[in-house]
Amino acid sequence: MISWFESSLGYDWAFFLATIIDILAIALPVMLAVAMIIYADRKIWAAMALRRGPNVVGPFGLLQSFADGLKVFLQETIVPAAANRALFLLAPIITFTVALIVWAVIPFQPGVVLADINVGLLYVLAASSLGVYGIILAGWASNSKYPFYSALRAAAQMVSYEVAIGFILISVVLWSGTFNLSGIVTAQQNMFGLHINGYIVNPLLFPMAVMFFISSLAETQRAPFDLTEAESELVAGYQTEYSSMAFALFWLGEYANVILMCALNATLFWGGWLPPVDWAPLYYVPGIIWLFAKILFFFFLFSWVKATVPRYRYDQLMRLGWKIFLPVSLFWVFLVSGVLMLTRVGVGS
Repeated sequence: MISWFESSLGYDWAFFLATIIDILAIALPVMLAVAMIIYADRKIWAAMALRRGPNVVGPFGLLQSFADGLKVFLQETIVPAAANRALFLLAPIITFTVALIVWAVIPFQPGVVLADINVGLLYVLAASSLGVYGIILAGWASNSKYPFYSALRAAAQMVSYEVAIGFILISVVLWSGTFNLSGIVTAQQNMFGLHINGYIVNPLLFPMAVMFFISSLAETQRAPFDLTEAESELVAGYQTEYSSMAFALFWLGEYANVILMCALNATLFWGGWLPPVDWAPLYYVPGIIWLFAKILFFFFLFSWVKATVPRYRYDQLMRLGWKIFLPVSLFWVFLVSGVLMLTRVGVGS
C-alpha cells in the first residue's frame, strides 16, 4: 500500500496514510464486532436461562446493541460534583484505547499484521496491563465509596494474576524460541509430526493453555472474577457514577478486551490462523477465517462461564492467583526449560 501512494505523495506521507488506513481497517471491524458480540453474549445467556434474549429491535433483535449505543449517546454525561473531573473523564478513554492498541500486533494470517515486531508478546503484556489503570482511576476519581472499593480490588486482582500470566507466556516463548506472534503461530504447525496445529497436543503446554484461559477471564474482569463490578456488593463498582458515553466507553472497552483475549488464546495455544489439522486442502481456506472461528469458539466459552459459574469470593481469587497459579506456572517454566535443554541442546553439549 505504501508503494501505491508513494509515487504521488512521497514516502513519508505515503507511510502515514497507509498506516492510518491499516489502523481503520482493524479498528472499525473490531467496533462492529463488539456490537455484535454484545448481542451474541445476551443471546447465549438467554438460551442457557431458557429465555428469548433480544428479539424486538431489528430482525431477531440484531439491532439491539446499536439501539443501546444510540440511547447512551443521547444521554447527558453527569460528572459528580466532588469528583476529579479530568481523571473521571480520562479513565474510560484509557480503558477503551488500551483495548484497541494491542490489536496492532495480532497476526490475522501470514503477512497480515499492522506491526510485525520481534517483541510482539512483550508489547501485548505491556499494553494489556495498562487497562486496569482505567479502572483504578475511575474508582479513585469518582470520590465515592463503592467505586473506590472497586479500584482497590482491581489493583490487588491485577497483581495476583499478571505475574502468573507472565510465567505462562515464558513457557510459550521458550518452546517457540521467539517473542514474535507470527513466529509463535508458525512454531505450532504439525506438532510432533501428528499433523495437528497448536500447542494443545503438547503435554507440557496444554496445562498452560488452560491456565491462560482462566487468567483471561480475570484479565477482562469477567465472571467468575468480576469482583471489580460485583453488583451484589458494590452497586456497579467502578462504573457506579458513570453515565452516557463515558459508561459506553467502559462497555466497549470491556468487550473489545474480551475479543482480544479470545484472539490471544487462539494465537498462543490453538494455532492462530492455521487450520486445526495440518492437511493441505484446509489451507485453501483463508487463515483469517480460521482465526475468527477460533475467536468465536473462545467467546462462546467466555459466555458459557459467565452464565453458569458463580462469582468467586475475594479470598478465593487471591488464593487461586498466589497459591495455585503462581507456583504452578513458575514450576512449569523450570520444567519446560529443563525438557528443552535435554531434547534440543542435549546433556553435556
